[in-house]
Amino acid sequence: MLKLGTIAFGGPAVHVAMLREEAVRRRGWLTDEEFLDLFAAMSVLPGPTSTQLAIVVGRRRAGWRGLVAAGVCFIAPAMAIVLVLAVLYGRYGTTPTGAGLLYGIEPVVAAIVAVAVLELGKAAFRPRWLVVVSAFVLAGYFAGANVLLLLVGGGMVAVVATHVGRIDRLASVPFPLTLGSLWAAHRPSRSPGLVDIAIEFAKLGSIVFGSGYVLLAFLRRDLVAGLDWLSLRQVLDAVAAGQVTPGPVFTTATFLGYLLGGVPGALVATAAIFVPSFVMVGLVAPHVHRLRASARATAALQGVTAAALGLMAGVTIDLVRTGADDVLRAAVAVAVLVAIVRWRPNPALLVAAGGLVGLAHALG
Repeated sequence: MLKLGTIAFGGPAVHVAMLREEAVRRRGWLTDEEFLDLFAAMSVLPGPTSTQLAIVVGRRRAGWRGLVAAGVCFIAPAMAIVLVLAVLYGRYGTTPTGAGLLYGIEPVVAAIVAVAVLELGKAAFRPRWLVVVSAFVLAGYFAGANVLLLLVGGGMVAVVATHVGRIDRLASVPFPLTLGSLWAAHRPSRSPGLVDIAIEFAKLGSIVFGSGYVLLAFLRRDLVAGLDWLSLRQVLDAVAAGQVTPGPVFTTATFLGYLLGGVPGALVATAAIFVPSFVMVGLVAPHVHRLRASARATAALQGVTAAALGLMAGVTIDLVRTGADDVLRAAVAVAVLVAIVRWRPNPALLVAAGGLVGLAHALG
């Protein structure tokens, strides 16, 4: 897991593919069927699916010690790299050189997220009526509705619609939809301390469904619009740092924690956003087969995924407004879109190319 956490560039799909190569094909720890069952079960949980898959493989291989070792080793390399980038950002992000790099990187991130939304949409809208759920969630996002309620609402609509005529059997709401409900009332102060940072990022780790990119919707709503802790540009720059590092996109929390509270804030935010995944995997792993076979859990996942795509679409619009706000940056975003569709390059290479364009613009 330490090796994969160091070399697994390219996002969750790459992480899953590399985990399968190591755990199934090379080492024979699992069969393909067992691996797919674990992957499906982790997809039902909130949090970073590829990280949770690494954690549950570790648990299957070596019990609770394997669970902890796998998760920590998969997360640690990216956390260390992102922390270094955050320190450099704090020192040089407002200099002409640093600002130039970010000028070119931000439209690249906007384009990467846009492609992720389009590609997820191709597979997620089955049945097709789930498009309506995404549309309503998108409208709710721009209307300022609570992001958690939008996600839970999407899951509930899908469960009810799938079980019409059997409402009496819906008394037990699937575990993923109820998790995190106690966080909804928490409102931290506008001058965050370490406890506020811990609570906010633990909440995010407990309720973010869909993919690491859905995290952007919560970051915008909570840290930018709701609490005024950070600017949208700072959040976008944090996501850019996550794109050029291996491992989970959720290590964006390391960068944001540093901006909020220095190195202690970075460590607290990272621990807080990932601890829920360790707990959930530990609780769910013994019941993987039952969760996989649950019709309610399957319907809930479909609804939450559709809602998450609506949120991602809203975030993408915000990112385009912020990161492609002039002719050159719009051109960079379009070029990245074309490159991803045609050649599928590593996102880290695209971010590096965008940084060079921005640097050339600043020095020119």
